[in-house]
Amino acid sequence: MTDKKGRTYETELPEGYEEVMRVDVQDKRFAVILNIAAIVITALIVAAALRIMRPRDFTDDLTLSGMLAFFLLFVVYIVLHELVHGAAYKLLTGQKLKFGLTLGAAYCGVPDIYVYRSASLIALLAPFVVFNAVFLAMALLLPDQWSRFFSALLFAFHFGGCAGDLYMTLLFMTRFRDGRTLTRDFGPAAAYYRPKERGE
Repeated sequence: MTDKKGRTYETELPEGYEEVMRVDVQDKRFAVILNIAAIVITALIVAAALRIMRPRDFTDDLTLSGMLAFFLLFVVYIVLHELVHGAAYKLLTGQKLKFGLTLGAAYCGVPDIYVYRSASLIALLAPFVVFNAVFLAMALLLPDQWSRFFSALLFAFHFGGCAGDLYMTLLFMTRFRDGRTLTRDFGPAAAYYRPKERGE
């Protein structure tokens, strides 16, 4: 959760560090790729839910109130997703959070500090882990068929909506495996920093 000295973040970029990459959801090309990935992931999970749960065979009636509840829960989920990011950041750093919404995504960041890799990963994956558990539990345990199906749809949209978080997790798992890596999370954009190689 911390670097070797027990810190989760730095207030200033340490000497010898350099920015090596920046990801920005407001970049048109990246936003298109990210949205395509989200749509593909969502579609695959929806297709699996249709095949496994077979809503055409449901004996319960589909009600307007059930559909409205699904859309309301989806909107509430978007807000809660960012709040969980924020709660993780707050617990790990205690610093000021920045929330917002762009055409491409809702976001939460901590733009005034540089966060170490482990703390960044926890904040990044917190909503993914929490809502995977919540929506899967709902899909398995709710009493009527349509509620379980709509929970599976919420899981699908959630999983697809985490495409950006999962991409940044992949970066940490491949390119930025060094625990000294720092991230500055501006919200819609994130910059990655690491110590310069000797001799540079």
